[in-house]
Amino acid sequence: MKRAFVTLSRAVRAVLGWVGLVGWLDRHAARHRGVLWFRSWLAIYDLRDLARLDVPWWTFKAADEVAAFLATRPDARVLEWGSGASTLWLARRAPHVTAIEHDAGWGSDVESLAPAHVTVLMEPPVPTSTPAVPSAKPGFQDLDFARYVSRIHDVGGLFDLIVIDGRAREACLEEALPHLAPGGLIVFDNVDRQRYVDAMALATDLHVTITRGLTPCLPYPTRTALLRVRPQ
Repeated sequence: MKRAFVTLSRAVRAVLGWVGLVGWLDRHAARHRGVLWFRSWLAIYDLRDLARLDVPWWTFKAADEVAAFLATRPDARVLEWGSGASTLWLARRAPHVTAIEHDAGWGSDVESLAPAHVTVLMEPPVPTSTPAVPSAKPGFQDLDFARYVSRIHDVGGLFDLIVIDGRAREACLEEALPHLAPGGLIVFDNVDRQRYVDAMALATDLHVTITRGLTPCLPYPTRTALLRVRPQ
C-alpha cells in the first residue's frame, strides 16, 4: 500500500509540476497547514524537498510542541535514532544534533544535506541468527541492533531531546532514559504500533502525551508520543 502511494504521489507531483501548480503550493504552504500537508505528500522520501518544506515526519502537533520546547533551550543537545527529514528540521532549531543511522546509504544522503553542527553516525546491524537486540520489523529478524542501540554511550553526556524513530525502538527507549537531561523530552514516533505502547507502559516513571493527527507525507492520521520523566 505504501509503495503504491509513493508511486502515485510522484506521478501527481510530475503532473502538477508540469502545469505549474507545485510552485503555487510552495508559495501557500508556509501560511496554510492544510496546503503544507498536501504539498508534503508530493515530497515523500525526497529529503531535499522535505528539507525545503521544513517538516519532520511526526504529527504536526508533536512538531509544534518540540519546536516550542527547543525554543526554551538555545544550547540544546539532541540525539536521534533514525535520521531523515527530522534531522534537517532539528538542525534549524538546535545547535548540537547527533543522529544514529542503521542504513549507511540513507545516512550518507542525510549527511550530505546537513550543516556542520550535525553528526550522522552510521551503525549497520550485524547479521546473526541469534540477535541480542532484535528488530520486530519484517525482514530484519536476523539482524542484531545491539551496537546501534548502545551507540548513545559513545556520544556520551545528557541530551535535552532524544528522538526514537529508527529500529529496535523498545531497546532504544530503555537506553535513552539514563541519558535524558533534567526536564528533557523524548519523541517516540509511530506509537500506533502496540509493541511501542507496551514498551512505554513498562517505564512507569514516564508521563506520556500522545499526539494524534495530520502527519507530513501521509494521507491519514498517525500518532507520535512525547515522553517526560515524572518529577520525583
